[in-house]
Amino acid sequence: MQKDSKKKIRPEQSQAKPGLEKNLKPKPKSQPALAGDKLSGKVALITGGDSGIGRATALLFAEHGADIAIAYLNETADAKETKKVVEKLGRKCLLIEGDLGNETHCKKVISKTLKKFGSLDILINNAGTHWEADSIEDITTKQLMTTFNANFFSIFWLTKNAMPHLKKGSSIINTTSVTAYRGSDHLIDYAATKGAILSFTRSLSANLAEKGIRVNAVAPGPIWTPLIASTFSKESVAEFGSDVPMKRAGEPREVATCFLFLASEDSSYMTGQVLHPNGGEIVGS
Repeated sequence: MQKDSKKKIRPEQSQAKPGLEKNLKPKPKSQPALAGDKLSGKVALITGGDSGIGRATALLFAEHGADIAIAYLNETADAKETKKVVEKLGRKCLLIEGDLGNETHCKKVISKTLKKFGSLDILINNAGTHWEADSIEDITTKQLMTTFNANFFSIFWLTKNAMPHLKKGSSIINTTSVTAYRGSDHLIDYAATKGAILSFTRSLSANLAEKGIRVNAVAPGPIWTPLIASTFSKESVAEFGSDVPMKRAGEPREVATCFLFLASEDSSYMTGQVLHPNGGEIVGS
């Protein structure tokens, strides 16, 4: 028998149409949730925070009062530059180098963040990688496992190890992709990981809703990041983003605002949802 989930959560009441807000019990909350810094006093862990979308998100979070831990693979020069700017904004920044496709390292990332800051409020699972392949026959098992370890299993391991330290009001935000919705004929294994992230986000959000921990995602389209220039041919890079309705690639800062919204109280009534900064491509949600 299905359990009836409905229960009274406010006093019974009735009004003549169109109704008066002043007579509602309790009164609706209409004032902005926060003024000024949206993440003041928060600690955010951002994977892939050395460059691209991750860097833009780290800088925006710092502007809004958060201390930042950045987990990255080996792009130390970029990571140090990000840290420099975060600290100029008056916030603390911890750099953690290593392979997130390794479960043991994921555990260390969480423990190092907690050792530095004493708490964790926001987990941004953003790091990812991809390789082009014309055919599934060109995708080796090694490449497949590397892609899933980096893009999906890292998210599972980091989230699992973060859970004992998250509390009501905490936020988990995962980076999926437009390819999770429409696929990609030349990034088959990458698109598959992004589909897994989408399902993981929806499932975990339902699991954690009653604990007051929100889980959402961002699904970028073509965004101008170092991964693009390091993956595609010179000709493809020159044309990158020109096929979307807005006829250009997006900038990392145009995606970072999605993460800020989902991390802050501005999105307090959203969980299990996905935002789509993709230049106007219409995809199923």
